[in-house]
Amino acid sequence: MSVSFSSAPTATTAHGRIAALFDRLRNRRPALMPFVTAGDPNLETTAALLRVLGDRGADLIELGIPYSDPIADGPVIAASYTRALKSGTRLDRILNMVRVLRSEGVATPMVAMSSYSIIYRREPERFLADAHAAGLDGLIAPDLPVEEAESLLNKARAVGLDLIQLVTPTTPHERAARIVASCSGFVYYVSVAGTTGERHELPPDLLENVARLRSLTTLPICVGFGIGRPDQIAAIGTSADGLIVGSALVRRLAEAHDRAAGMAPLVEEIGDFVATLAQALPRNPQS
Repeated sequence: MSVSFSSAPTATTAHGRIAALFDRLRNRRPALMPFVTAGDPNLETTAALLRVLGDRGADLIELGIPYSDPIADGPVIAASYTRALKSGTRLDRILNMVRVLRSEGVATPMVAMSSYSIIYRREPERFLADAHAAGLDGLIAPDLPVEEAESLLNKARAVGLDLIQLVTPTTPHERAARIVASCSGFVYYVSVAGTTGERHELPPDLLENVARLRSLTTLPICVGFGIGRPDQIAAIGTSADGLIVGSALVRRLAEAHDRAAGMAPLVEEIGDFVATLAQALPRNPQS
């Protein structure tokens, strides 16, 4: 199992809950990181999920901030954003939900996935301060180019938030080096070119690409896009430090809701799915 970090000197040191998580899991197993759209189908359901997913195997939760013009999201997550916005989900309500969960003792690390336009409209300093005060641990802004990331990284670092950035299979080597140097927390490696969504097959060079990226950074490398089955978790987890599961979870949530299953059965079903993925995580027998 390869979850050790390289000694490359180009990355920013992680801190807080995210750093503690990867320190705890280092050389033991990769982290499982489910994606949940805030407010899909409503914030009450989202809060119920966030209360239990940590107990079902989630190590870190990526919380999608719904946006009317998704950047790199496929139809499943784009539809979840539409449902969330129709239910009245807005940024302040999301932050208040996180604040309440933290006050209840929910300790699972959480990072927000947000379009930079939302951050810019609120003003970066205020957005970051409000996110940190609510109890978020990091931020992913998929539409923030690396040329403009340094300022946000410095502002995030000042308030105690990690700024996670994306590297794709088509990112040139020199640009990838710039991106990982402007990250903290972990690096999000996009497994496939294109938008989010479940894939039957992942690229044959995925593990090689992760190894190449590892030569550029000491930060954990977490892989997302297309991952949704236990066999994929088992295969990719031998090289990645974290596995991000989005569309597969969001699709199941939508299907459970469409069956009018009710909140409790819906939360149980999604919890069971996450637990199944967690059981597939490769573990180092020597840890």
